[in-house]
Amino acid sequence: MNIIIDTHIYLWAISNPENLKNHQRSELETLTNTIYLSAISVAELMIKSSIGKLEITFDPVAIADETGFQTLSFSTEDALLLKEMPFHHKDPFDRMLIAQALSNNYAIMTDDSKFSFYDCKLAA
Repeated sequence: MNIIIDTHIYLWAISNPENLKNHQRSELETLTNTIYLSAISVAELMIKSSIGKLEITFDPVAIADETGFQTLSFSTEDALLLKEMPFHHKDPFDRMLIAQALSNNYAIMTDDSKFSFYDCKLAA
């Protein structure tokens, strides 16, 4: 299965794995799954770090590579879906992750219950 991980899932996976639910950890560790860190999550981390909301003292792309996560660019095709998406969720980063999951027909892993209001596949 192809799975895009929400930003908080990425942070938990690399620094606080005890926050992950057992089924989430299992999906992340299943060798037949491809786990993606989206460019959107990297942008979110960098923006939040630049405004002081989050302290990022590491290279998220290098850490993703070290952990076996693949990186995923956000495409113009992904962006086109944003026009028609309902506003169940106002967070622009989450909306872009959802659009990316829909555009690529990938599952998304999150603990955010608002994602279930969209027609995207949820992992674990």
